[in-house]
Amino acid sequence: MASYPSRGTDACAVRHPSRKVHGSLWTVAFIPVLDNILLYLDELLSPAAFQDYGPNGLQVPGPDRIANLVTGVSASAELFERAAELGADLVIVHHGLFWSGASLALSPSAKRRLQLLFDHDMALAAYHLPLDGHPVVGNNALLAAGLGCASHEPFARHRGAAIGVAARFAGDGIAVPELVERVERLTGRAPLAFLAGPERVRSIGIVSGAGSDYLADSVAAGHDAFLTGEPAERVMTHAQEEAIHFIAAGHYATETFGVRRLGELLAERFGIRHEFMEIPNPI
Repeated sequence: MASYPSRGTDACAVRHPSRKVHGSLWTVAFIPVLDNILLYLDELLSPAAFQDYGPNGLQVPGPDRIANLVTGVSASAELFERAAELGADLVIVHHGLFWSGASLALSPSAKRRLQLLFDHDMALAAYHLPLDGHPVVGNNALLAAGLGCASHEPFARHRGAAIGVAARFAGDGIAVPELVERVERLTGRAPLAFLAGPERVRSIGIVSGAGSDYLADSVAAGHDAFLTGEPAERVMTHAQEEAIHFIAAGHYATETFGVRRLGELLAERFGIRHEFMEIPNPI
């Protein structure tokens, strides 16, 4: 496991972000302070365009200066403990601490998670649907690329915003066993597969995580296959009756890609240390 440098301050540790014009976009100057990183992520991911199930962006404040970043799929005490061991200043996750409809009263486990962040002065930020739907660093775009798709376009709209991709393989597509093998190799686990579609797969709908509800959208679009994370009970008969391949590769396993790439991108742009924290989950 990588060891991180100790925290410190220098002449770059300014509180307020500076910006410069680049083309038609406002881009954040690459000074590694928390405000700059958050502004950069807002510009990149456009979280305001999504009606999400919880808040995107900063959830718990921390130090101004960011030197060490840890990313992970889901906020948890284990993630925060391991991030603290690495001296993290900022933790970025796909699944944050706060969700719509959850109780406003803190449970003992919620208190412990927050206490770990407070005690170790770590900031927490979360990006959920914006990190599913992004056409470059999103979970689904990266799944499509990892499967060897030749192209992809926005797919599976949640309250108007696309959160998945519809992808195509080159030429005559690939054989079904090859698709299943590629999914297993990419996600690191054998998927659950109901193989009821054509012999060769030319088109595939991809919605990571709990995306089973979008199987109907894939059917309507005429896709040969549909890939998600978690299956729902009804999908087996639905896939069989609609003659489409349904593949579920795990909620966690299909959502490691975006947040890891986000961390790599921030490390490149801001010159900070990054570690993706693998905490496997069989779901």
